[in-house]
Amino acid sequence: MNMSTPMVESLHSLVSGQSLSSVQRSQLATQMLSDPDWAVAFGVTPETVEDVIDVRSQLLPNLYPKVQQYWQDCQIQTPCIDLLWQFWLPLAQRLIQTHQQLNRPLIQGILGMQGAGKSTLTAMLCLILQQLGYTSLTLSIDDLYKTYADRQQLQQQDPRLIWRGPPGTHDIDIGIEILDRLRFAQAVDIPRFDKSAHNGQGDRSGFESAQPADIVLFEGWFTGLFPLPDSAFEDPPAPINTPEDLTFAQEMNQALNDYSPLWERLDSLIVLQLADYQLSKRWRINAERVAIATGKTGMDKTEVEQFVDYFWKALHPKLFIPALIQKPQAVDLVIEINAEHLPRKIYSGITT
Repeated sequence: MNMSTPMVESLHSLVSGQSLSSVQRSQLATQMLSDPDWAVAFGVTPETVEDVIDVRSQLLPNLYPKVQQYWQDCQIQTPCIDLLWQFWLPLAQRLIQTHQQLNRPLIQGILGMQGAGKSTLTAMLCLILQQLGYTSLTLSIDDLYKTYADRQQLQQQDPRLIWRGPPGTHDIDIGIEILDRLRFAQAVDIPRFDKSAHNGQGDRSGFESAQPADIVLFEGWFTGLFPLPDSAFEDPPAPINTPEDLTFAQEMNQALNDYSPLWERLDSLIVLQLADYQLSKRWRINAERVAIATGKTGMDKTEVEQFVDYFWKALHPKLFIPALIQKPQAVDLVIEINAEHLPRKIYSGITT
């Protein structure tokens, strides 16, 4: 949801210590109510919009310098003040409200394909939550990878598991133990994974002690996905092209059953949905090109396509993500990401 130049200037005026004029408040209120789904997701109604503007106006001047510095450190050129006002701050406030309603630590799941912005979003939320006086902790499904030795044994049993990542390559029991301890506000040891070990195959590098947190952000590329019925695979999309591909997809689908106890620990689930799932592959190709151009190691276009196709054969986003979003009470918030890596739509999940 784009903001006009005058409204962005109004936000900069707030940051510099000026008060909003009645005209500026009216413009902001109109803009905040212009997308009904976005407004409802963040509790903005014609009755509450003035109060929401007051609260955000009080918080923005203290938050913006820290957020802007992080944005600059990430070497992102686009302005961030409108994102802070419209997206990051209200999302952080939503998490705080849910945490307060639970009266215990919130376990917030975040699902997003590669390139959807999971890492950026969780980092920004942690930064804002800290400024608002709340502790947070980020946990990735990647932290739960099985050890190199265990995955080597797994690959001997199933040679198709050539890369870590699909269902079956994670230590689910450790994940359950971690989330249970965090739910009850207990300190916990979190496994850390070194992706560079064993020539890039990766291995667990040890454990890191973590203190209890008010809000736990648990992100991953298939966090919260549930198995689909067999009928979903009657006409599968590419790259599920061969009978062998189809068998692999169906078996990975069944393997999701093992993750259900882990997903049951989630209090809420946010889905970062790409406007076009093919964007994930394009972004990865561009990222690898940049890495190679700057003297780092990287994959060429063919290698990226093979890599991404492998994961799409396992859990195809065209099959699984729409089905998840359409399942009642499965998703609390959907954030649609456009080709510029920005939120285009935000709406609440289906409740009934």
